[in-house]
Amino acid sequence: MCTDGDEGPVTVADALRMADAALGFLRDPGAASLLPAELGGALEAVGVLSGKLATARAAILARFEAERAYTADGHGSATAWLKARGRVTGKAAAAQVRQMRQFRDHPAIENAVATGEVSQSWAGELAEWTRKLPPDWRHDVDKLLADTASAGARLEDLAVVAQAAYEKWRSQQPDPDDSDDGFDDRFLTLGATLDNAGRVNGNLTPECTAALQAILDSLGKRAGPEDERTEAQRYHDALQLACELLLRARLVPDRAGADTRVDTVIDLARLLSLPGAGELQEAWLAALAGEHSYLDGLDAEVAACDAVITPVVTGHLDLAVVDQMIDVIVAYLDEAGSTATATATVTGSASGRATTLSPEALSPQARQALRYAIARLAVDLVAGPDRLASILRRGLLDAPYNSKPVILDVGVSAAIPGALRRAIQLRGRHCEWPGCSKPPAHCDVHHLRHQADGGETSTSNCVLLCQFHHDICIHRWNWRLVLHPDGTTTAYGPRGQVLHSHGPPGGSGPGSGPPHCRPPRGRPPRDGPPKGHAPPGNQAA
Repeated sequence: MCTDGDEGPVTVADALRMADAALGFLRDPGAASLLPAELGGALEAVGVLSGKLATARAAILARFEAERAYTADGHGSATAWLKARGRVTGKAAAAQVRQMRQFRDHPAIENAVATGEVSQSWAGELAEWTRKLPPDWRHDVDKLLADTASAGARLEDLAVVAQAAYEKWRSQQPDPDDSDDGFDDRFLTLGATLDNAGRVNGNLTPECTAALQAILDSLGKRAGPEDERTEAQRYHDALQLACELLLRARLVPDRAGADTRVDTVIDLARLLSLPGAGELQEAWLAALAGEHSYLDGLDAEVAACDAVITPVVTGHLDLAVVDQMIDVIVAYLDEAGSTATATATVTGSASGRATTLSPEALSPQARQALRYAIARLAVDLVAGPDRLASILRRGLLDAPYNSKPVILDVGVSAAIPGALRRAIQLRGRHCEWPGCSKPPAHCDVHHLRHQADGGETSTSNCVLLCQFHHDICIHRWNWRLVLHPDGTTTAYGPRGQVLHSHGPPGGSGPGSGPPHCRPPRGRPPRDGPPKGHAPPGNQAA
């Protein structure tokens, strides 16, 4: 018991009661009574006390293990006793025992923690650096590191000191090549929790550490202004992406000898300029009108050595031509309205009057919606099996470029067909998120409208997205992506953010240029494009 005039406890029980009372006071009312200028100093002092408490626990735990006191309660180890009686997890119990053994094997470091010169976390690093040294060397190097830390050195400086001491010891060995380089201590474990979340633990060699660090640094960079992940979260996603890239590359045994794939890109405008294109186009238009002079193309013949050649016809969507279509429609309606008005004047009938429509009558939003609607129909007119692009390719080109076209709209599908995936990759060339240039190997195919909501598996409803923009932005952070008929995209964030993959609006005519270059009012609806946008159309891929 404490007596008047004593400054400290006499027994362990007395010390525990005093510590309990002191810690209770620090929590309440002590924390609330501190002035802002006093908080930093209080935290530093509590950190020192935390280290002293850790060394006291380690001392008691060392006696507890040495006396096998855990057997009195029916347990087979100190770790098992801590887990059961201390009400801590197995990982925390093992960490306490590991720290106790570190302090036991590194008394100089333990003393530095007890005196507040080294923190617990630093002590763990120092002990790990010197654990492979023989006891006589270990004690001297531990003392050197503790003194250097007490003098104010950074952890990076201590690492240099430890490495220099280790190399000096190795140089004095009879055969440094036979010394333990830690290779046999390498390991990696992957555990899964009840909800299938994973936990990785391991001891990596320097070579493996350098390789992994290079991967994390390369793939763990911020993806753009919308990337709000922490560094640790980016490193997690980088590790996942690295594994997915390895799987996608099919770097597995028995891969040697696989065929090379060649995708041959053919421009539609070049096909139209070839001799005979005009006749085939007229025949195709006649077939659409129901005449019997429709000409079918040749069957596919693959003629390549050790390669699978896939002809792909591409086209450029010129919205200026769509503007001309709109002007034609407006002029027609204007003329029809004028004729109806004149007829009503002659006959005296009010029912024949019609309102004329001028180009200025269309609002920018309405004109843009009309542009996209017509553009989508125009693409559908020429792209697809037995349509103009296919007819020209099959009628004008020789094998293997005149093979039968493949279906790029398969409706509802549990998987993305290879031909459709390649068409989407050729259209996007990289991640189609605004501003992202990750190559196709880094990307997944994403349904803009989910299949559960009626979305089809087609080029118009699928885009190429990298792991971050697909898994994180779309499925985790609730961003939404819109694909426009001209191949550009707009991304809408949950807090009103708007990102565009295209430049400023252009074109001709009133209201030309996409209104999606301006943020929509309010939060866009979850399903379908925002107001004033037509759904994206097929690309002539």
